[in-house]
Amino acid sequence: MTDRIFIKGLSLHAYHGVMAHEAKVGQGFTIDLELDVDLSAAARSDKVKDTVSYDKVVECAVAAFLAQRFRLIEAAAGSVADAVLAGFPRVRAVAVTIHKPHAPIAANFDEVGVTLVRKRTAK
Repeated sequence: MTDRIFIKGLSLHAYHGVMAHEAKVGQGFTIDLELDVDLSAAARSDKVKDTVSYDKVVECAVAAFLAQRFRLIEAAAGSVADAVLAGFPRVRAVAVTIHKPHAPIAANFDEVGVTLVRKRTAK
């Protein structure tokens, strides 16, 4: 069984992108996170200490996403995934989806984006 914590629709303004105007003006991005976490202890205890703090995950994701200007959202997603795994030992895996609804593409589309899945490596 896989337990999950999810955070959907985290909206941020950032300056990521390949084009010069993306670096100057920036644009809106939306981030979705899915954390693979064993929640059985939290389900039994009803105590915050037995889960992963959603607000701390959001703080971590925002800090990683805004820490630098990325040309590729693939790199931004990788940075977020790495930060979540580094900051939260209970998280076994994380899926980071970044939506870029205003990508500079000469076509009609709802949005583009990437999803990266990273798993904790055994030591």
